[in-house]
Amino acid sequence: MKVDDVYVTPNPTSPTRPVIIDEKMCTGCNACVDVCPADVFIPNPRKGGPPILVYIDECWYCSPCVDVCPVEGAIRLNYPLMWRTPWMRKETGRRYWVGMKEPPPPNTKPLA
Repeated sequence: MKVDDVYVTPNPTSPTRPVIIDEKMCTGCNACVDVCPADVFIPNPRKGGPPILVYIDECWYCSPCVDVCPVEGAIRLNYPLMWRTPWMRKETGRRYWVGMKEPPPPNTKPLA
């Protein structure tokens, strides 16, 4: 793709993929392009198209793009696994995290 005489690879794959844009929900307003402090996005040359992610490894996970988006759910952040919140069972003291093998059975005790 050629944008302003510069060839870019739109939406490159990355192990982290920090920003996920739902192209069906995105209106192409480019508000996220204007507000991003890390300049991760560039406007789509096609009118009404979703912004193009170019510098995805530069993402700070600061979320102004999510906050400014007029359509809730069109943009979401995909936090790295080590940033996701683990939890602990108070009874046993065992810690759990997202994606672990052999997850525990659900807690059936009523909330206090």
